[in-house]
Amino acid sequence: MIKYEYYKKALSNESMPAAFVDLDLFDANVEAIRKRAGDKNIRIASKSIRCVNLMRRILDSSPQFQGIMCYTATEALWLSEQGFDDLLVAYPTVQAEQIRAVAKAVKAGKKIYLMTDAIAHLARIQAIAESEQVTIPICVDLDMSSRWSFLHFGVYRSGLWNLDTLTQYLSDLVKFPNLKLVAAMGYEAQIAGVGNKSKGKGLMQGVLTLLQRSSKKEVAKRRAAMIALIRSKVDSLQIVNGGGTGSMESTREEEHVTEIAAGSGFYAPTLFDAYSHFRHEPAVGYAIEIVRNSQKNIYTCLGGGYVASGTTDKSKAPSIYLPEGATLFPNEMAGEVQTPIMYKGSITLNIGDPVFLRHSKAGELCEHFESLCLIRDGKVVNRVETYRGAGQCFLG
Repeated sequence: MIKYEYYKKALSNESMPAAFVDLDLFDANVEAIRKRAGDKNIRIASKSIRCVNLMRRILDSSPQFQGIMCYTATEALWLSEQGFDDLLVAYPTVQAEQIRAVAKAVKAGKKIYLMTDAIAHLARIQAIAESEQVTIPICVDLDMSSRWSFLHFGVYRSGLWNLDTLTQYLSDLVKFPNLKLVAAMGYEAQIAGVGNKSKGKGLMQGVLTLLQRSSKKEVAKRRAAMIALIRSKVDSLQIVNGGGTGSMESTREEEHVTEIAAGSGFYAPTLFDAYSHFRHEPAVGYAIEIVRNSQKNIYTCLGGGYVASGTTDKSKAPSIYLPEGATLFPNEMAGEVQTPIMYKGSITLNIGDPVFLRHSKAGELCEHFESLCLIRDGKVVNRVETYRGAGQCFLG
């Protein structure tokens, strides 16, 4: 129970619910990710951090961390105003006012790259770039799902998944003189974002491991061919981004990849407990306080129901972290206004005491808190704004 008492004491003067970052563990994760990337640069996936202070902390830790992968153009523009540069927007931008704002920022000297994978994207960006008399740097999104005759293994993203579709894209690109292809991205989500050691799923995990092993080989071969094709047609390609926290060991071996994206590994939420080849420290959590003790071993906490996006299964629910021996009730789980728990551990819990939980995903937790308490050596040494605390909500 030493760890429970450690965080309880550290947050004893904080209002609850309270989200926290253990800087000792966070910094350890930063260094571990740097080493796992080998000789590749690392681009921070902002979606998984959502805190300007912590992104600056990562970038300042080593020159190996270069640039940010944003999830919307409006986020990229805002981060540019905060002093960041080298901003790659990971998803297509189609709203004219957002494209125009990016065009103006690029014209002013900012490095913001817009994502494309279809002629419709190219045409929309070209029209505004031409009217603003600027050349906009763009990125091409290469679909890295493995498409076998019996299975589509991966997520549905780009339509550019083979040499034929990419050839058509490159043929279309020459029609748009105000666009400059400087980056390519391919995210192998079926490897980087899917753990392979979930409890109680032995046979399924065995099959998943075999599929991932085959997919790694197939993805590496296909990505190399696609990048070679791009380089044969375009002499301005500077960035080849691939992978994520879960695939660093395989992605770093690909010669054509210049950088790896990483985000969730810095926080290490519960979904990233399910990987067999690496382990990062649980650096982020949140505290809710006990407000009822209705009967022996049953305690009710205020709030706590922060569920992650994606398929609506148990893996997206938050999990009790501390104290050990506390569990959620399957019929209620963590709720918006109350979270009942069963506790049969060795310490005495009282009304007003905290219970610590971990979120299923990384940055999504920050949508529920305006600040993060930074803990170092058992004390809160700073409180820093999340995106929400800074008044920003980019997909809401």
